[in-house]
Amino acid sequence: MPDRFARFTRRNFLGTFAAPAVIRSAAARRPNILIAIADDQSYPHTGAMGDKVVKTPGFDRVAAQGVLFRQCYSLSPGCAPARAGLLTGRYPWQLEEAGTHASLFPRKFTVFPELLERHGYFVGLTGKGAGPCNYTDAGWPHNPAGPSFDKYKVANPPRGISSNDYARNFEDFLNARPKDRPFCFWYGGHEPHRIYEKGAGLKAGKRLEDVVVPPFLPDSPEVRSDILDYYYEIEYFDSHLARMLDLLEKRGELENTIVLVTADNGMSFPGAKATMYDYGIHVPLAVMWLAQCKGGRVSDDLISFADFAPTFLEAAGVPIPGEMVGRSMVNLLRSGKSGVIEPDRRRVFSGRERHSHARFDNLGYPARALREGNYLYVWNMKPDRWPAGDPELYADIDNGPTKQWMLEHRNDPKVAPLFEHGFGKRPEEQLFDISKDPGCLKNLAGQAAYESVRKSMRAALEKALKDHGDPRMLGKGDIWESYPRFSEMRPELGGFAERGKVNPKYLVK
Repeated sequence: MPDRFARFTRRNFLGTFAAPAVIRSAAARRPNILIAIADDQSYPHTGAMGDKVVKTPGFDRVAAQGVLFRQCYSLSPGCAPARAGLLTGRYPWQLEEAGTHASLFPRKFTVFPELLERHGYFVGLTGKGAGPCNYTDAGWPHNPAGPSFDKYKVANPPRGISSNDYARNFEDFLNARPKDRPFCFWYGGHEPHRIYEKGAGLKAGKRLEDVVVPPFLPDSPEVRSDILDYYYEIEYFDSHLARMLDLLEKRGELENTIVLVTADNGMSFPGAKATMYDYGIHVPLAVMWLAQCKGGRVSDDLISFADFAPTFLEAAGVPIPGEMVGRSMVNLLRSGKSGVIEPDRRRVFSGRERHSHARFDNLGYPARALREGNYLYVWNMKPDRWPAGDPELYADIDNGPTKQWMLEHRNDPKVAPLFEHGFGKRPEEQLFDISKDPGCLKNLAGQAAYESVRKSMRAALEKALKDHGDPRMLGKGDIWESYPRFSEMRPELGGFAERGKVNPKYLVK
């Protein structure tokens, strides 16, 4: 990349940094924290990462004035477990009900916003925080990400876009903040989660021919248009981020604010979200801290969502609880270097259990993954189950034009392999060379040339999961199937209940 990106950052942003004396003054204060987390966005889809179609000036500004992390991995390819892990600094398989989708969020788990609040921070949330989960019945006074600031709405937003005026609600939060207290604010966009307004990208002036279709999706006008609609929602999320940055700058708060921008999991398309493939767990990340972080840098260190909570706590001078497994990124931010800064950040882990009402009796699809070097190793623990959900609903894939087009064209010889990749059953072990195969289309497990890599990564993953106390490694894996689900069934899944395929005990409303 990045030579072009580096030249751009030096030319356009480095001149905006404060003078050294001002930086030293700001360093003496505890930093504010702004977390901006999109809903379902894969790593390549920002301007800073080289996408020429989607326009993300907010994200690009954070990347240019801070650090663009190109190897950030979510803890899960689904919303609730990824967000729970981010908040707690722990792996989803350590979080009981909070480690699956739409269940409880046990009150016993410590989250970083609450720790910051105990140490004098003013904490708030707009949009989507932890979840979907039931935190009320678990005893939380509000969403674990913070008290809600959602008063202001946008009139007549496009279909699929939240009515929440995120940026205006951030301003409301700042106005309510007591004088001289540092703040921690969570901006949780509902975008680009489906549904999308069909044709919104084309109406906005984007062109089908400019889309770079990911290798695991068929190249058709319908799919290209669906991707443009996805881009449209990314841009909407980014527009509120840009407004928030401008507001902080206007109020003189930007310099001493850590701004972290990411997404909870990958894009809502077959072969991405809800899968352990790279596009399902590899997400965008940029972090800016003008007071202590030299900008214009790119990092290829492997970053986990578990690292965020320790980072915020260290920066705020708050003790990091021993149960947090992540590693603070403060040294990465302060290093002033690009490339690989901490060579011992060699591995990141991810995993999933239940995602939606997708299988008989609400069974999940347990899987774990390890990213190390150029390789992604996936362990599908129940390969007899359908990873995308039982046919013909395949309900772990969100409904949309791409899913429907692939279902209708599954017998086309050009589409069939991609359909099998996204919808079909998977072997117990999968190994991919991400540097050559980011779409995860070529499974190297079972090939003699890669046997040593497979064995090494399987052993490392098993050891880590045992060390983490994963119930799947302790003979207690069935516990995941017992956790209640507190959400209404998707409309398209009504047939499951009618045919008796969903046990009523799992449908708590």
